[in-house]
Amino acid sequence: MAKKRVHEIAKAQGVSSKELLAALKAAGVEAKAAASSVEEADALVANAVKRIAELFADERAKLEKQWDRGGEVSTEDLRQALRRYRGFFDRLLSFQ
Repeated sequence: MAKKRVHEIAKAQGVSSKELLAALKAAGVEAKAAASSVEEADALVANAVKRIAELFADERAKLEKQWDRGGEVSTEDLRQALRRYRGFFDRLLSFQ
């Protein structure tokens, strides 16, 4: 698999290499120049996305388990779950 370079990813995302390097540094990924490999960043993003998916799947499973047992899921539980989804998606979309 070919290594991804900071300048290539920055161009694809419509940001400058400098901005992307700053974001990588803030995330704890060391990339010294725009031509640096960002395999570690790819791995970090993949792990973060996987963990987020697991958290949402757990949340959904808890609600479904309550329904399957014939239990009532309170309006407040549903409201809080939807609020977490909305908050997550608002933050996710802010990266565009």
